Amino acid sequence: MTAPDFITALCLLAGAFFFLGGTLGILRFPDLLSRLHAVTKADNLGLGLIVLGLMFQAPSVAAAMKLALIWGLALLAGSTSCYLIGRHTLARQRTPTRRLRD
Repeated sequence: MTAPDFITALCLLAGAFFFLGGTLGILRFPDLLSRLHAVTKADNLGLGLIVLGLMFQAPSVAAAMKLALIWGLALLAGSTSCYLIGRHTLARQRTPTRRLRD
């Protein structure tokens, strides 16, 4: 096994671990906002590690940059959708579950 293959395998395993953590966060956390936080943070890091591992196997620099662009777009889409879902949830509640101090 060469060094790039080893790094790829390590990154893919670490990414799968974070995806598993995000999935457990969806199942274990009590409310929607904490579930959104868990899945967004863990899945973004998991996808980043998987993309990093795949970059070592990319045939060219252009292919590696395409992978990085896909990851960036997934980060943007994930954080935007999480923000919109959280804002809608807070707007529908009459009293928020927690308030920040002024």
